[in-house]
Amino acid sequence: MLSFFRSYAPYQYISLMVLLGLIRLPFLLNPLPLLIPELNWMLVGEQMNQGYMLYRDIWDSVSPLSALIYRLIDTLFGRSQFIFHTAATILSVFQIMYFNYVMNVNDIYPDRNFWPGLVYTLFLNLSFDCTTLSPVLISTTFLLLAFGTLVKQMVRQGATDEVFEIGFYISLAALSYLPSALFILWAAISLLLYTGATFRQHSLSLFGFFFPFLLLLLYYYLNNGLDDLNRNLIASVFRVRQYGLSDFRTLFASLFIPLSLSVLGFLSLFQTRGRYVNFQQRCQQIMMLWFLTNVLTIVLMPYLAPMQFLSFIPAMAFFTVHYFMNARKLWLAELTFTGFFLVMLVIFYQGAFQLLPGLNIGTLSNLQVKPSALPDNIQNRKILVIGDDLSAYRYNRPATPYLNWGLAKYDLRNLDNYDAVIDVYDHFRRDPPEYIIDQQNVVDKLFLRAPALAEQYQKTGNVGVYRRVVN
Repeated sequence: MLSFFRSYAPYQYISLMVLLGLIRLPFLLNPLPLLIPELNWMLVGEQMNQGYMLYRDIWDSVSPLSALIYRLIDTLFGRSQFIFHTAATILSVFQIMYFNYVMNVNDIYPDRNFWPGLVYTLFLNLSFDCTTLSPVLISTTFLLLAFGTLVKQMVRQGATDEVFEIGFYISLAALSYLPSALFILWAAISLLLYTGATFRQHSLSLFGFFFPFLLLLLYYYLNNGLDDLNRNLIASVFRVRQYGLSDFRTLFASLFIPLSLSVLGFLSLFQTRGRYVNFQQRCQQIMMLWFLTNVLTIVLMPYLAPMQFLSFIPAMAFFTVHYFMNARKLWLAELTFTGFFLVMLVIFYQGAFQLLPGLNIGTLSNLQVKPSALPDNIQNRKILVIGDDLSAYRYNRPATPYLNWGLAKYDLRNLDNYDAVIDVYDHFRRDPPEYIIDQQNVVDKLFLRAPALAEQYQKTGNVGVYRRVVN
């Protein structure tokens, strides 16, 4: 495969698209399991379309630009997992094409070929959850655009006012996935060390970063939602941790090969320093800073799953290509790549299709939507789920703002506070759920603190499920 993509010809872009399509073709024939984060994003888009305001009326930590995209999808297609995967594939194609283009048109490697796109294509399929339209995937698209603009400044041997675009792209990335805001540090250090940017140009870059955030703050200020924005978006990055959704075994299995190859590629640079010109060495250092910045984002992730590490792919692909380019024997590099390619595909398909029965790797069982505690005949009702497992929403609609349990704790775990009880009561009064699924054992205390609510609900035959009896 390396030999085939070694040629630098325009038709190879089509080859990369065909390869990505072939890898993901089985998922068209056998739909993937619906994931809890996917369902959460669909619910956010659906609620926004019904006139609810994100953060003020919908307590969730999804970043605003991603939420707008989910709202657009819901407007056009409703709840559609197929559209989520189709849109993700379109974004993936763009990233592959753009990454390969930037690497070749700027001569970042000694030789021009399609290996950057090939490796990027493989790494985009770490696990089956990477095939959906996650905020991290959206964010990585803008980060790549920022990288392309930064490289352009380096090629010109002097920064221009286009550095505004770098800050602006990183801002859009952060508004898609808030931890990506750390990349403004990556941009500032890169501009300082490798472009000779002036103070004015640094200021332009920072203005490009802060300008969209200022517009966001102004919008929520005018709509009386500034405190909600702070609590449910900004502060949630440091507080909300959905540990129950993490899958460490799948994460290790999915990242082991890409990380190992990228480390080997990085180490190979020390043995071949004389092969690279000064510009190429600076690009290597910038990508190392990219990787280190990504490491900092790990502590801000709400849960750990392969799709949360998609922003690592540009750096991992960058150094992995160096590993194969610096191999002394092409046949050995070809054999190594083929072996790793097949192993990664096995991990990729194992999670979705259980190719090897009994091997519980890649399944992401903690992330999958499970059978609901509600009876099957209860559908299209307004319900409230108190907990991280949103499975009951699959065929129902959310009531009250308490969509994200990590944020709902501010009220529902604070029922000894009079103001919190009043807030909960007001939310129930404005948007009463027909059913409550209590996974955290808080309803009994809530009803004790708010007897008016207790009179409206009674227990059902299902544990932790309450039905509204007063209209």
